[in-house]
Amino acid sequence: MAASFPETAISTERLVLRPLAEDDAPGLAEMMADELVLAWTDLPHPFTEAYAAELARTLAPARRAAGHGIVFAVTEHLTQRLVGLVELRNTDWRLRSTEIAYVTAPWARGEGYAPEAVLAVAQWLFEDRGFLRLEMRTAAGNTAAQQVAQKIGGISEGVLRSAWIVRGEPGEVTLGAPAGHPGGGESRSDLILWSLLPEDMESPADQEAGWPGDRYVLRD
Repeated sequence: MAASFPETAISTERLVLRPLAEDDAPGLAEMMADELVLAWTDLPHPFTEAYAAELARTLAPARRAAGHGIVFAVTEHLTQRLVGLVELRNTDWRLRSTEIAYVTAPWARGEGYAPEAVLAVAQWLFEDRGFLRLEMRTAAGNTAAQQVAQKIGGISEGVLRSAWIVRGEPGEVTLGAPAGHPGGGESRSDLILWSLLPEDMESPADQEAGWPGDRYVLRD
């Protein structure tokens, strides 16, 4: 049997990261219809409610069971509102390494949810799952995704030239994603490769951590 991540939930002070549910389909489809998400991701377009339900029901569980990664719905702790998506993929169990991609819903941008969610997943990977490397890939024009990588303490390792295709006009969106995709109105882009190791995580020491109130803090 292939190694795989357990079905689990991760909590921060403001967020709950949990497995996708079929009830998430309407909000997920609305989130993915945003033009900025379309520009920077390789997700299907149109991203229909039917596909979202299938992702929650069979596709995401199958990817987890096969050891490829895991998909988390990101929800607000108090309201249970869907505010984003985090995916681990291209997992190498021998190297204890995986890649993270993240999307923030248009109605939840500007709240710092993406770095909070990504940092929580990194902490879970390093402390609970014994992983030793987390990678992020951000398009050269995707400044919001680059800011997320910087805030969690990611180290830029270099540029992958002409390794990404942008759909439509580029803008700001909190997603890091590899792989190309077909379609019209596209342009090629470089990717910035980021990494995070356990030793890169910044401890609050004697500080009062504003988020999440325990072992690690976001960088300014």
